[in-house]
Amino acid sequence: MSIANITSHDPARATPAEMSFRRVSLIGALFIATGPIAMSLYTPAMAEVVAAYGTSNALVKMTLTLYFAGFACAQLIAGPLSDALGRRPVIIGFMLTFAVASLLALVAPTIETLIAARFMQGVGASAGVAISRALVRDMFEGDESSRIMNLMGIILAVAPALAPTVGGVLVTHAGWRSVFVAMTLFGAAVIAVTLWGMRETVIPDRSRLNLGDLGRSYVTLALNRHFMTTSMTIAGSIGAIYALATILPFILMQRLGLSPTEFGMGMLLQSGSFLAGSLVFRQLMYRYSAYRLVVPGLVFIALGSGLVLTLLVVELTFLRVMLPVAVYTFGIAFVMPAMSTAALAPFPRIAGAASSLMGFLQMGAGLLVGSLAALFDDPVIALAVLIPMMGLVACLSYIIYRRHPHLAEPEPRRGAISGPPAGRSLMPPGDD
Repeated sequence: MSIANITSHDPARATPAEMSFRRVSLIGALFIATGPIAMSLYTPAMAEVVAAYGTSNALVKMTLTLYFAGFACAQLIAGPLSDALGRRPVIIGFMLTFAVASLLALVAPTIETLIAARFMQGVGASAGVAISRALVRDMFEGDESSRIMNLMGIILAVAPALAPTVGGVLVTHAGWRSVFVAMTLFGAAVIAVTLWGMRETVIPDRSRLNLGDLGRSYVTLALNRHFMTTSMTIAGSIGAIYALATILPFILMQRLGLSPTEFGMGMLLQSGSFLAGSLVFRQLMYRYSAYRLVVPGLVFIALGSGLVLTLLVVELTFLRVMLPVAVYTFGIAFVMPAMSTAALAPFPRIAGAASSLMGFLQMGAGLLVGSLAALFDDPVIALAVLIPMMGLVACLSYIIYRRHPHLAEPEPRRGAISGPPAGRSLMPPGDD
């Protein structure tokens, strides 16, 4: 159901922004792609950074870990700020931070400066995830929202699929610092698209810049079983991608001896599988509700988790590492659209906060598992133990969610693209 069909009494909604389905998809995908691109462009450069600064693997891992930390934590601020000040000024401000931090990383004289710059990059990129989902929630609901989340996922899959390859080529032919030139240009492109292509979708309300209200919003969300189970289903699914980013470079490049360019090409198997899953999902949801495709997605995640476990007993090869990862990421494409829609549906007035906390949970899961991976002497064992744990979290969270369907957004009838039945609220009792 588009914004044009939503009643106008909600003060958090602006006059319809008249942005098309495709424009919202493209803008949202560009926003949400910023974080993964900044991560994927950089990973082929990590071995070169160790040599350039004459430092340790542990310190170079910090450039990735603190990027995740900034990315995860700043979302808790970016979303509510966009509720209060508007989506456009907040995304512009955060993208300026991202671009300036990319320039700082480009000229960083020490590894400590690079670590600080990467943290600020994460802070700047965080608004992309929070605001992209809030933007969709502002304008669409039900299966139409799931369709737009799916289209964003398809576009999102292409960018990170190409980014490691581009990063590997840049590192090989132009040096590792060139990846930060690319990030700076990308940040400038996002700002330009926001200025000339995006319209505001909420009425700014500065009275909402209240720490007490913000705290109560987050407490409401954290105590809401519907929100937490849907969000943890996503966290166990997508969070695995962020965790893999901290583990796979050391397996593929250090253990299996791939060059930066070969690593970038090899990562196409992960991103390409997600893209394939998104395309298959898009075709199937014209026959089945997006909600009905979540279970098949979780089956693929469970299968991928089981295949990852076999790394404990089989000889290590590229395909034995990446095929289980590909199966897992194929399943994520089936889980993300419906669960993202369901998580945000009951909270139209705090969509930014809800999107932020959902993003924090998935990034936080990736950060936690990536940090735990650093405690393992063998990255292969870390992969084989921790990724199946995330798959288990996703599956158990969805089981709990399905045991309480009265808390869920009403599931559209088979083949229907619509919002909730007339007269039925999306709001669970006692929520905002």
